[in-house]
Amino acid sequence: MALSFAPPPNFSWVQADRLAGLAWPSRPAHYRFLLQNRIQHLVCLCESKPPGSESCPALTLHHIPIVDFTPPSLAQIQSFLSIVEDSSSRGEGVGVHCMHGHGRTGTMLACYLVKTRNISGLEAIEEIRKLRPGSIETKDQEQAVIKYQHYLHEAVIKG
Repeated sequence: MALSFAPPPNFSWVQADRLAGLAWPSRPAHYRFLLQNRIQHLVCLCESKPPGSESCPALTLHHIPIVDFTPPSLAQIQSFLSIVEDSSSRGEGVGVHCMHGHGRTGTMLACYLVKTRNISGLEAIEEIRKLRPGSIETKDQEQAVIKYQHYLHEAVIKG
């Protein structure tokens, strides 16, 4: 008997009940799995939105398009983190995905760790790669995490 709530490919929690990474959801069962696991927001980092997401009105889709194998801009990182913070304040979980859940997804998840755990960009990259092997695929994506850490550090200094 098939499970009615199949997890999307490469699904894992980065912070339980708050933030998860995954690959492109392609079946209705993937969306049901997200809702069953208290994920009410799905952030799509692909250039196009996943098919079938409109058939799940209980799931709010946020689209932050990033070209594959490229890093997010500071504005895109801030937009993603704002979605996570707003959702968390309401007790709602967030899932974030790109095509395979590695490069763009891993980069955003590492930026989340930099901000919420007050750790270095290198530590965040290492942690995400332990949790989600294959994450953060390019040097430019690594640099985006490190630059984000420097941006936060400068913001604290400037007060």
